[in-house]
Amino acid sequence: MKPNSTPTPSAQDRAALRNTLLKLTAGQKILCTVVVAVVALIWYDLLNRVLVYGDGMDYAGLGALGAQAVSFLQRYNTFFWWAIIILCTLIIAYFLYGFVQTSRQRVRSKLVSAAALSDLVDQLSEPAREVLRWVWNDHRHPVTVGDLQQTAHELRTNRSGKIALSRQHSATLDG
Repeated sequence: MKPNSTPTPSAQDRAALRNTLLKLTAGQKILCTVVVAVVALIWYDLLNRVLVYGDGMDYAGLGALGAQAVSFLQRYNTFFWWAIIILCTLIIAYFLYGFVQTSRQRVRSKLVSAAALSDLVDQLSEPAREVLRWVWNDHRHPVTVGDLQQTAHELRTNRSGKIALSRQHSATLDG
């Protein structure tokens, strides 16, 4: 436990919280980055193959539709294949976004071990601990990574100052 006489959390508090969160979420971040990179590389290869296939398309066999229809198909062939590529890219991006969001939600609900929390609390000043207590409002459930992420956010938005002001208001009203 380190004594801290300052009424606001320090940069050391934010750094300790950031380092703890990095340790707890590194696996998820690496997994998501690898999955997105692999899918992007595979899709890049496939879209090049689709474009080559589209450029090699011969519509001469559709002569029964008329010369004007075949000419139209040949003229707009590239646009058709690019539209397919854009549509497939949007679908892939949608699924990747869903994967990343699900992964983030799963890591947010991950429980923090007692040892990790103890190490973190030992590094935090009293105002930062107070913010962590404020964020962790349901003491029937263990602290989660999401609680620590919310604590980091609240430290950035001066929750400690708001808690102190709230206490002053309460003392003023109580007289």
